[in-house]
Amino acid sequence: MQAGFQRTPAVLALEDGTIWTGFAFGAIGQRTGEVVFNTAMTGYQEVLSDPSYFGQIVVMTAPHIGNTGVNDEDGESRKWWLSGFVVRAASPRVSNWRADASLDAEMRAQGIVGITGVDTRALVRHIRSAGAMRGVISSTELNHEALVAAARAVPTMEGLDLVPFVTCPESYTWVDGVGEWGLGSRGTKATRDLHVVAYDFGIKHHILRLMAERGIRITVVPANTPASDVLALKPDGVFLSNGPGDPAMVTYGVASAKELLGKVPMFGICLGHQILGLALGGTTYKLSFGHHGANQPVKAYGKVEISSHNHGFAVAADSLPAGAGVTHVNLNDQCVEGLEAPALKAFGVQYHPEAAPGPHDASYLFDRFVALMEG
Repeated sequence: MQAGFQRTPAVLALEDGTIWTGFAFGAIGQRTGEVVFNTAMTGYQEVLSDPSYFGQIVVMTAPHIGNTGVNDEDGESRKWWLSGFVVRAASPRVSNWRADASLDAEMRAQGIVGITGVDTRALVRHIRSAGAMRGVISSTELNHEALVAAARAVPTMEGLDLVPFVTCPESYTWVDGVGEWGLGSRGTKATRDLHVVAYDFGIKHHILRLMAERGIRITVVPANTPASDVLALKPDGVFLSNGPGDPAMVTYGVASAKELLGKVPMFGICLGHQILGLALGGTTYKLSFGHHGANQPVKAYGKVEISSHNHGFAVAADSLPAGAGVTHVNLNDQCVEGLEAPALKAFGVQYHPEAAPGPHDASYLFDRFVALMEG
């Protein structure tokens, strides 16, 4: 165990009965959720603050986590959302000029239970073979049988609508752009005569930053906002955001998207892409262990993009109706990563073109949304 942390024992138990032991860091306590792994080499703060991870325990494949600390600029939402954090080696030292706090201190402040000292290489191989499964992290209850029973009592992700837990309570205007060094700037002025209404199903801040950077006026609305209220705002485009849970359960979002189709250009990312697919008449399904990381290869328009992902569900390609087609495909498992319905001026991508963390290969999609609205 590395110096700098108390040697408080902690346990990760999976529903299949496997046990992984280590030591606590972050908050002391017990949390449950679906256990998934993230293959990004950096960007753990963005992972922790991504609302799409609500209800999940995230295992990082990068072995050394926490050495750059956390800061006030890189958060992707108003708080940290995931249930638990699993790492090979949590760094007790922070070495970065931008750091405002250590990872351990911020996890304690935000109530995130973590476990370090786990053989994450073996754990990830196990999840990759067996699939994402329910689990529990605990640094208070250490009885293995009790923890496995607690893991098996966790609801499965299929059938869960988690959007109400992460959406904004009321509408607001977003004005901050990307700024110098890619950090959030304050008060970017709208330079285009374009107004986007963004549905908040668990929206990431960097999506909003990239739209604001393009001179767009943005109004963010709660997930259950009726289509009629959105149209009353006279938008030039509607954005459907990322978010957690089973897309088929977000029936109110699907109904609004369906009503808005053809009336205003529409762009969806991640859960928003799935909601768009459902609104078009398609279906979604649960992936075995999902895509979570900043290095996923996607083929689009004859080129390969390396992209950032965080999704456990996907749109079924053969379920899309006439007039809608697949534009992006994951080269690892051939699942749908993008779709469009040109006649309805609607398109979506399953992955995250805003990155945060990740490469910027797909940032052109925001320009495509602008062109669709201006066209």
